Amino acid sequence: MAGKKSSSGSGKNVRSAITGRYVTPATGRRHPNTTVTEKRK
Repeated sequence: MAGKKSSSGSGKNVRSAITGRYVTPATGRRHPNTTVTEKRK
């Protein structure tokens, strides 16, 4: 997943609160306590 910016969650960025890295929306749904969903501007 190097450099590819194709996210299916339109308008949302999901980041891991632990690593600060971006994760897939599916991962965000699986770990709601450790992920941060931010609205894209």
